[in-house]
Amino acid sequence: MKKQTIIITGASSGIGKEVARYFLKRGDNVVINSTTRGKLEQAYQELGAGPNLAMVAGDVSNKSTGEQLMATAVEKFGSADVLVNNAGIFETRPFLEVDEAYLDRFLSTNLKGTFFTTQAVLPQMLKQQDGVVVNIGTPLVHRSLGGVPITAPMSSKGAIHSLTLQLAAEFGKQNIRVNTVAPGTIRTPMHGGNADTMAGLHLVNRVGEAEDVAEMVYTIAKSNFINGAIINVDGGLAAGHHLN
Repeated sequence: MKKQTIIITGASSGIGKEVARYFLKRGDNVVINSTTRGKLEQAYQELGAGPNLAMVAGDVSNKSTGEQLMATAVEKFGSADVLVNNAGIFETRPFLEVDEAYLDRFLSTNLKGTFFTTQAVLPQMLKQQDGVVVNIGTPLVHRSLGGVPITAPMSSKGAIHSLTLQLAAEFGKQNIRVNTVAPGTIRTPMHGGNADTMAGLHLVNRVGEAEDVAEMVYTIAKSNFINGAIINVDGGLAAGHHLN
């Protein structure tokens, strides 16, 4: 398979770091990003700090961070082949308690981060006439959960799913493929030690591992014909539920 340069946002822990590890193990170049420099530097060291790894700290809601990621990828590795828009936040708050500042947090990090980082990297992909964007969504956009007040993060994630389809349509003829991977509950630091309590949400009756998501991101990156797809990596969460 062709060696690629992968840009991954939100890569200091969890899914993002595992995606970076997955590509690095298979010989690709990787540029990792996180808002917090200290955590990013720690992840950089944990991932081996090798010659095929670079890092850029910065807030992805600012387009300048995406521009720096793209410039670093091209300067160090000669291309920007795959963008993984993984950076995101997730919290719960009842709808009637959501104020403008709270909603803006999700729109800024989740939606604007994905939107403007993609906008920064796409010109290089167009120049190459080749590129893949993988957004991270959630099956909960299309499967609501009573008792879990998540209107703010779901509003932003729903927009990401729509953005995926529109970008796939707008840039498909230029050989730019845009897809979303929608994980179920994945064992990451975001869930602390409580991930397994949500096993019953999935038809397989267990939670996923970060490598499950990384494997799908890798598959999409190496494909030439997956475009405009929303791919659930969710143990059957979107498909249905157990009555017991």
